[in-house]
Amino acid sequence: MMDPDLPLSATHEVRDRCLCLHTQRTARAVARMFDEALRPHGVTNGQFSLLIALNRPDGPRISDLVPLLGMDRTTLTAALKVLERRGLAESRRGETDARTRRLALTDAGRALLKSALPVWRATHDRLDEVLVSITPDAFRAGLRDIA
Repeated sequence: MMDPDLPLSATHEVRDRCLCLHTQRTARAVARMFDEALRPHGVTNGQFSLLIALNRPDGPRISDLVPLLGMDRTTLTAALKVLERRGLAESRRGETDARTRRLALTDAGRALLKSALPVWRATHDRLDEVLVSITPDAFRAGLRDIA
């Protein structure tokens, strides 16, 4: 039985208006697309993003990656451990402060990124082509504004 204080129109309003619902649904679809494309390289889209974030002249600290990747420290640490066990990333003592830990790609991690980057680019090109009602740059700018 339908509650008169909670009409079907409220369900339709949320379905049609809710940015959270639409963003989550889109994020899942995009994640599946990139996961499938990167699967032959043995990484998920999240692992690829973490590895590419390590591609810096000076290794980042975990605290540097938290805002970039939008992950909490505990989740990021767990994801990094998987990549370290696979020999794709490593943690090193800071050169100026031995108490800090700097993250770095290993040679295997760099090789994986080199082989996966063209696939990532091709997948991104296909995704950019789907955005017909808004430019990819405007879409990214809007997402950055929200974040």
